[in-house]
Amino acid sequence: MSKVHVKVDDNVYVLSGKDAGKSGKVLAVNPKTGRVIVEGVAMATVHKRPRTAQDPGGIIHIESAIDASNVMVVCDKCKRPSKLEVRFDAKGVKARHCKACGAKISVIGQEK
Repeated sequence: MSKVHVKVDDNVYVLSGKDAGKSGKVLAVNPKTGRVIVEGVAMATVHKRPRTAQDPGGIIHIESAIDASNVMVVCDKCKRPSKLEVRFDAKGVKARHCKACGAKISVIGQEK
């Protein structure tokens, strides 16, 4: 098990793969496999059979997982993909910050 640098609801930019250059919101993170699901990226076609009379079947497009190393967090302030650093602020609160502009991206260890 390894640590993943992105969290759910982060805005990320895809660095490599067939969807390189796209950006979207992280829907799910699996730290055990090191993969993330990003909204609108790595779309897969699934042929779904209706299981009940009310359940619709057909061809559905869903997001598939991509490796977490292929995405980079987008800073809200400078609107660019950037690396993250973890710092303590004056109050002793641990938070993730953008390395380019220094803006706070999220607080670590507190619920939303």
